[in-house]
Amino acid sequence: MDSSELLPVGRRVAYWRGRRRLSQQVFADRLGRSKSWVDKVERGVRSLDKVSTLRDIAAVLRIDTAVLLGRDARPATAAERVAGVERIRDALSAYEIALGRPAARAVPPADRVVRDVGHAWVQFHHARYPQVVAVLPGLLADVQRVAADDHERSRPLLVEAYRLTASLLVKLGEVDLAWLAADRAMATGAGDPLLVAAATVQLGQVFRASGRARAAVSAALAAAYRTAPPEPDDGGPGELSLCGTLLVQAALAASRRGDDQAVADLLDEAAEMAAQVGEGHDHHRTAFGPTAVDLARTAAALDLGHAGEAVAWHERTTRRDAWRWLPLEHRAAHLVDAARAYLQADDPANAGRVLADADRMAPAEVRHRPATREVLAQVARTRHAPADIIRLATTLGVT
Repeated sequence: MDSSELLPVGRRVAYWRGRRRLSQQVFADRLGRSKSWVDKVERGVRSLDKVSTLRDIAAVLRIDTAVLLGRDARPATAAERVAGVERIRDALSAYEIALGRPAARAVPPADRVVRDVGHAWVQFHHARYPQVVAVLPGLLADVQRVAADDHERSRPLLVEAYRLTASLLVKLGEVDLAWLAADRAMATGAGDPLLVAAATVQLGQVFRASGRARAAVSAALAAAYRTAPPEPDDGGPGELSLCGTLLVQAALAASRRGDDQAVADLLDEAAEMAAQVGEGHDHHRTAFGPTAVDLARTAAALDLGHAGEAVAWHERTTRRDAWRWLPLEHRAAHLVDAARAYLQADDPANAGRVLADADRMAPAEVRHRPATREVLAQVARTRHAPADIIRLATTLGVT
């Protein structure tokens, strides 16, 4: 490791200036700055908070901007992500259930595969997307082999695996492939209202990600009201969590269509169910509860163009203890929404703050999710972007 990598950015500037045998005055002249400005930067008195300035300094020093900022915490390359997605595509292209498994391939123990699927969900909820990408192709193959051996008993396991696949692919911006996984989950669950309802959660996410808001509303509501108990007090927490989550999905889709009244009605109905379920649960991988519903109010208000309202819901909801009980993936994704809300409210400083919080909490949510990288680039381009956000954006090449 080059010793310069251990230095703060100002000291790193001084290090490389010395390596290039430039005096502070000559360096300042080439930058079009004063010698005093250079001295303050190198002593850390003045921060480097503009991407353009960092690039100018790197150009004069004849080094890459990433070298100037240090070489720590590099994300997986785009090529690695594409390769991982292609392996998932190959796994989804296998039709072992319909065509029959080759006799030479042993069926893994079903209880082991159940544990593996559960562990993969835990990894996803901790926003460890590269790890899930790595294990998912083999996991899908194992699940399909188990299902080919005993399809009816394996239907819930298949739906779980396809739901996980769809959720991950939506995160990675692979919407068409996510649609295939969600469709597989729907087809596998057909005839079982709870399995269909669970699969429809991911189908709604896919529809929203692909711009099909009307279809998302229709599918989510159909599944929700098919799952809803005849009387609210009669429903168990699992049914209520699925039904409430589907109402949230419908509300988020309605917000994309600008339907304020539908959004309010659906989220209020979901809130009533959430009050019965309570906080801190994860029935059917939904993390549904009062806090989850109010976080959805942030996203919905944002899509409706009510940035101030979105910020208010964010600040109010994240003060609760129950905020910390939600999965890391859920919290980090919400902080990205909050960053968008602060940007719309013309508050780039707070946008940068919550985005930095998201990166500390769940780095893959920022570094591997295309939608988040776009928000990062927007924040980094603002006039008063925090230095750590500029550094991250430059390192990821999204400036």
